[in-house]
Amino acid sequence: MTDAPTTAPVARAATTGEVLAGYLTVQAGAFLRALPQAVGEAGSRPGALPASARAADDLLRAVRRVGGVLHTFAAAFDPQWAQESRTELRWLLNLLGQEPGYQRRAVRLLGALDSLADTSPDAAGMLAGHAGAPKARALLERQLTLARTRAHTALLQELRSARLHALADRMTLLAGDVPLVAPTAAEPVAALLPQTAAALGALLGAGERLPWQRAAQAYGGAGLHRLVAADAEPGGVPASRTPADADAALAADDAPWLRARILLKRARYALEVCGGTGEGLAELDGVLARHQEASDAAVTVATAARTPRITPATAYVLGVVHADQRLEVESARYAFGRQWPGVVPGLVGPVAALPG
Repeated sequence: MTDAPTTAPVARAATTGEVLAGYLTVQAGAFLRALPQAVGEAGSRPGALPASARAADDLLRAVRRVGGVLHTFAAAFDPQWAQESRTELRWLLNLLGQEPGYQRRAVRLLGALDSLADTSPDAAGMLAGHAGAPKARALLERQLTLARTRAHTALLQELRSARLHALADRMTLLAGDVPLVAPTAAEPVAALLPQTAAALGALLGAGERLPWQRAAQAYGGAGLHRLVAADAEPGGVPASRTPADADAALAADDAPWLRARILLKRARYALEVCGGTGEGLAELDGVLARHQEASDAAVTVATAARTPRITPATAYVLGVVHADQRLEVESARYAFGRQWPGVVPGLVGPVAALPG
C-alpha cells in the first residue's frame, strides 16, 4: 500500500493558519469522501473487506495524517478541540484496523505454514509431511477467523453509534473551519519549522537508540537467546521463566522499533505540511510496517501454541512458525539498518531547506 501525500502546494507567503488549514481541509475532504464507501462495505459480512480497498486505505491515511498534524502542531490549535479530535481519530483508527489486520495476519501465517509444509520434490519445506502441520493450520485458521468475526461484530456495533456520527460531523466542520489559535494562525509559515524540526529530532533520537549492533546481521538469533539473561547475577543461573515472561521480553525488544515507526510517521506528515519531501521515509515506513506485521503474527502463533490439549506435534509446528516470524522481524530490522544511513543526511538540518 502506497502512503503517498495528498496535499496541494501552498504559496510561500502563506501564514501558519493558511498552511495548516489548507492541509487539514484536504485531509478532511479525503476522509469524508472515503467514509461512506469504507463503512458501508465494512458492514456487509465478516471477512469481506471494502470492495474498494482504496477507500479504506484513503480513510485510514487521512485519519493518520490529521492525528499526526494535531499532535505535532498542537500549539496552533484550540487545546480541548485538538485533544478530543485526536482521541476520536485514534478510536476510529483502531476500530477500522482490527478486522483487516486479522485478515492480513491469516494470509501471512497460513502462507508461511504452507511454504514450510510444501511437499514439492524440488522445494520441500522443513515441515513437509509433518503430522502436526494440518492440525496447526486448522487451529490458526479457526482462531483467526473467530478473532476477525468478533472484530467485525464490534465494528458493526460502532458503525451505528452516535460516536462515529459525531466524528463525521467534526470532520465536516474541519473541512471548512479549522479552530486555530488566533495569534499563532497569523504568524509566517516559518513558525511551523521549529515543530517540524522537533518531530525530525525525535525520529533521529529514536534511531540513535535502536539496537544497531543486533540489526547489523540479517539474523539476530544470538541476541534473541540473551533477551532475558540481563538481570541474572554474574556467573549465576537465571531464574526460571514463564511464557508470560517470554512474551514480555519480546514485547520489550520490539518496543523501540514500534516507537520509531510512530515517530517516523509524524515526521513524514510534518514535512508534508511544510512542503518537504522526506525522501526515503515512505520506504522506511514500509520496512517497519513489515516488522510490526511479523511481530504481531508471532504473538498470534504463541497464543495459539498455548491452546489446551493440542498435540505435541501441533505445538512443534506452531513453534517453527513462530520462529519463522521472529526471523522476519530480524530481517526487517536488518533492512531498516541498511536503509537508515542513507536517509539520515536528509533529515539533519532540513529546516533550512524547507519552503518558508
